[in-house]
Amino acid sequence: MLGLHKEGFEIIGMTTLILGILNLAAYQYFPQWVLILTIIISIILYILVLQFFRNPKRVIQKKGDHLVYAPADGKIVVIEEAEEVEYFKEKKLQISIFMSPLNVHVNRNPISGKVNYYQYHEGKYLVAWHPKSSTENERTTVVLDNGKNEILIRQIAGALARRIVNYLGVGQTVHQGEEMGFIKFGSRVDLFLPLGTKVNVKIDEVVRGNQTLIAELPQ
Repeated sequence: MLGLHKEGFEIIGMTTLILGILNLAAYQYFPQWVLILTIIISIILYILVLQFFRNPKRVIQKKGDHLVYAPADGKIVVIEEAEEVEYFKEKKLQISIFMSPLNVHVNRNPISGKVNYYQYHEGKYLVAWHPKSSTENERTTVVLDNGKNEILIRQIAGALARRIVNYLGVGQTVHQGEEMGFIKFGSRVDLFLPLGTKVNVKIDEVVRGNQTLIAELPQ
C-alpha cells in the first residue's frame, strides 16, 4: 500500500497552490504554447513532489531481538569499524545508507527497544557522502537498547536536506519497523553496531527500509 507521509502535506498544498496560480496566469496572459509547456512542467514537478513524500506500508516478515533491518531506503556507502565519539566513545561497526532525493525518506526503527539517548545537533550541510558529514552536519543521534545490545542511529542532513524530523524521546519504548523520523530532500543514515555483528549487506547494495536485513547482532 502506498500513501503520502504527513510531513509532506504542507509542501504538497503549497505546491498545488503555486502551480495552480502559474497555470492560471499562463492561460490568461500567454500564448497557447506557453500554457502547454507550463502544464507539462507542472505535472512533472508535482509527480516529483508526490513521489518524494510517498510512504509505502511495509510489514517485517521475520522479527527478532538480534535482527537489524534497514532504517531507510538507499545505497550502502560505508561498512567499517569506526570510532563513535558522541555516545559510545569507542570503536563500533558503522554501516551508512545514502538516501538520494528519489528514495523513500521515511526512517524506521531498525530494532525494538528503549530509547537511552537522544540529541539534536545544529551543523553544516556538506554533501551526505562526505566523510565529515557524520560529525559536522546537522544531525540527530538516537541510541536504542534492546536489553542485550545498544545501537546508535544517526540521521544526517545533506546538501539539499534542510530539515530532519525525529519522533523519539529518551525513555520511550519503540517497536521494530515503526516510523522514527523523516529527512527532507536527500540525506544519510548511519548505524553504529557492536563489534562482532554479522553484516548481511555489501558496499553499493541498494536496501529498503523494513525489508532488507542488514545485520545480526551478537547473541
